[in-house]
Amino acid sequence: MSQIPSWIIFSIGFAAQFFFTARTAFQWFKSEKEKKVVSPSAYWVLSVIGAYLMFIYGVLRDDFSIILGQLISYTVYLWNLNAKGVWQKLHFIVKALLIATPFVAIGLLLGDAQRWVQTFFRNEGIPLWLVIFGSAGQVIFTLRFVYQWAYSKMHGTSSLPLGFWIISLIGSATIISYGIIRKDPVLILGQAFGFVAYVRNIIIALRRGVQEDAIESSEK
Repeated sequence: MSQIPSWIIFSIGFAAQFFFTARTAFQWFKSEKEKKVVSPSAYWVLSVIGAYLMFIYGVLRDDFSIILGQLISYTVYLWNLNAKGVWQKLHFIVKALLIATPFVAIGLLLGDAQRWVQTFFRNEGIPLWLVIFGSAGQVIFTLRFVYQWAYSKMHGTSSLPLGFWIISLIGSATIISYGIIRKDPVLILGQAFGFVAYVRNIIIALRRGVQEDAIESSEK
């Protein structure tokens, strides 16, 4: 890993964050336009691309918390692609590659478990408490997709409910703190825009809820 120039590693990380930021910006734009929180197909397509790049970045940075976060959320991205009807339109080879990716990732982690333990949990450059803190942030941030999947499955459609944005805000704040401590510009800049978008989506969702309650009350 150390033989790879740092500018290449950070370029991959920033590229991943670009796609993650693009998905948030597009979703935010669509929500503002429709005056309600929406879940566009492009959001999930950009999520998959960003996850690929972010996983590579996590490996190159020897950062277990980043890899963990991407592995957990990846399956949810694919489920939403299927719920949106995008999956059915993909070429067979692309589908096979997308399905194989998480298994390859897990195999990479488990194939040399001792090295990963030495690298991540006994890394002199990253104290154990910081690994746990960063992993907690990634887990919280990733739980939003678990919640989103459960909510969407229950309602039979891919959507981004209020709870998704609240969990996103908490996870984002944790990751930003972790990024500041690690002096990681990719994590800090990547989360900064999202933090604002999460707050705005919460406002839109709450405002929409108030309007719907007012309509229901007037109809009674």
